[in-house]
Parts: sequence; structure tokens; C-alpha cells
Amino acid sequence: MKTLDYCHNSRRTNAQAADVSLFGPEEARVARAFHQGFAQYTATPLVRLKALAEHLGLAEIQVKDESWRFGLNAFKVLGGSYAVARYLSQRLELPMREVTPDFLRSAAVREKLGDVTLVTATDGNHGRGVAWTAQQLHMKAVVFMPKGSAPVRAENIRKTGAQCTVTELNYDDTVRLAMQHAAATGGVLVQDTAWHGYEEVPLRIMQGYTTLALEADEQWQSCGVMPPTHIFLQAGVGSFAAAVLGYFASVLGDDAPQAVIVEPQAADCFYRSFRAADGHPHAVTGHMQTIMAGLACGEPSSLCWPILRDRAAGALSCADSVAANGMRILASPLPGDRPVCSGESGAAPLGALEYMMKNSEMDEARQEFGLDASSRVLLFSTEGDTSPELYREIVWYGGRGAGR
Repeated sequence: MKTLDYCHNSRRTNAQAADVSLFGPEEARVARAFHQGFAQYTATPLVRLKALAEHLGLAEIQVKDESWRFGLNAFKVLGGSYAVARYLSQRLELPMREVTPDFLRSAAVREKLGDVTLVTATDGNHGRGVAWTAQQLHMKAVVFMPKGSAPVRAENIRKTGAQCTVTELNYDDTVRLAMQHAAATGGVLVQDTAWHGYEEVPLRIMQGYTTLALEADEQWQSCGVMPPTHIFLQAGVGSFAAAVLGYFASVLGDDAPQAVIVEPQAADCFYRSFRAADGHPHAVTGHMQTIMAGLACGEPSSLCWPILRDRAAGALSCADSVAANGMRILASPLPGDRPVCSGESGAAPLGALEYMMKNSEMDEARQEFGLDASSRVLLFSTEGDTSPELYREIVWYGGRGAGR
């Protein structure tokens, strides 16, 4: 099996492409306004890696560091918190501009809403974000995790006061368990993947993610350089990738950056779907063992597939060693560059970019995606060391897929 394989998206089209207006700057500003209501809000840094860009033969590399988000070490809380707020705004029959965290935790609103229990499935980061939101808004949360989930991630969820259960199921079956539990108990399912009949909440989660895209866009512009030509986007079910791509496509239209989707080999559903080239999503089954736990999802979201099918340039299927190498590069940068603490899923795009630029076997892929000395690449480190022991094993000791 190759360390990294690529597939160009032959069905990418500028004509009749999936609508991305719901992820544009207007929607992003609404989402950010809500997030700014939390005392913990601050824009996460966009780190410019000038030395690394020169080393790899690129014009620019900038990395959005989400390890600083709300003190939760990952971006996922942006989606869950905003989706909950939109759900509550509908129940209260109020426009979003009147809905703030302080308003939602007021005694009058809590009395009107009654007991609310949020239910979700997660590998860790999304569930922690939903549980944190429940804690902030004085609600309850029930979280289910797939087999093999890191104990520290489950413990961090429980520290918010949420009920958390690690199942014997894979991620996709754990999602189905959460759905059944919510239906049986009257809980509110807050899931970051969509399927037929369940798309409102996942849409709002995706819109919540546009806060970080808006921040990155503004921060990039403040650097005084031309817009990015490429964005490498990690994908599980595709919600993050489709939301960020949707934002930049909405802002820049035909001049939007080429979006390259990055996935683990064990859960490369978008790579397989692009390779099939039949216009339909193709799922991956089984337990999908990979260090990139946040990307170990085998079924593309029904909301995300049309956007990525029509607008992504292609996909990369990566061995665990690619992500591990990305973690080490970010942790120990070249002189002059600033370090970034990035977890397994967060570092996968940087690892994939480095592998593509430094290995002759990827000559064709570089040409296919137009990566050269004029390329300006935007990356998102979507998590920090959410599993500290695994992080140290990889970064300190070269474990878990250390080899090429």
C-alpha cells in the first residue's frame, strides 16, 4: 500500500455546481457574532510558515491553529454551539441576532425551555464541544463514542458533567445509536453528519464552522499577500471541508482556491468516491483503525457530498505516517517559523503537503493540482494534543506510523 495516493476529481464543474450561498460571509458573520458572545472567544492565530514554504518550493504556507479555540483544543465547538443556538432560536421564535449565550442561560429562558438534553456521537472533539455547550447553557448532554476512543477524550467530556459512553461500535454505527437514544428519550440530536430526513442541524453545524473560515480570510488579507491558491482540507464525514470550501467559493467564485481533500487510508470515502467517478458517494465500512481518529468516518454526509463532488479538486488517501510526520514538522519547525501543537487529524494536511512536495513519485500529483513555486497554501490545524499521551508517543518517540 502506498504511503500517499491521490485522485483527481473528474466530476468537478463550474457549471451548475452545488449552491454554497448558505456558507458565505453573511452567514459567517452571523455565526461569529454568536460565538463572540462567549467570554472565551478570541480569533485563533493564523501562523505563517515562511521557512517551510521556501523549503518545500512554495510561495506561501499559512496554518490556522485551532488548538487555541475556547480552551477546548479543537475547532468542533464552533459547529455544535451554533447548531444548538439555532435550534433554540427556533423554539423561542426569535431571530438569531437576539440570541446570545447570556440570553440563553438566563433564568427566564431556561424556565420557558424546560429541561433540554443534547445527544451526540463523537470520536472526541465534537462531543466535547457539544458537552461544553450544554455546560455553558445549563443543559444536559449524553455522548456516545466509538470503540477504541482515547480514554482521555472521554474523560474530558465527562468533566463537563455530561454522560459519556464508549461503545463497541464503529463511528457510523455509534451515530445510529445516538439517533435511537435521542428518539427514545426526547433528547435533541446534535450530529455533525447529515442523511435523508436529518439535515437542519448538520447544516447549522457547518455554518458554525464558517467562523474560522471568516477569521482565516480576514487574517490572510491582513498579511498583504494574494489570496490562497490551494486549501488542503481534512475530511471525516466532510462537514468541515465542505463548509470551508463553501465559504471561499462563495467569496471568490471562480477564483476560489483549489481544494484538496485529505483522508486516512482506513476511512477514505471521498477519495474512493472521486475515484469511482460515478457522481455517487461510496462508503467505507469496518472499524477504520487509524491514528487520525477525528477523520475515521466511513459515510459522507449527504449535505457535504454535492459540494465536494462539484468543487473539490481531488483527494489524498494517506497512511498514518503522513499525519505523524506533519505533527513533528509543526512541533519542531525550521528556524524562523513558529511551532504549532497539532494532533493527528490536525496535522494530516501539512504532512500530505510535505510528502507531495518532497517525493518524486508525486510529480504527477503536483502537476495535476498545480502545486509549484507560485502556490499559496492555506491549512487548518483543527486540533491540538487532544490525546496527550499519543501526541508525545508520536512527536517525542517517533511512534504510531513513524516510518515513511
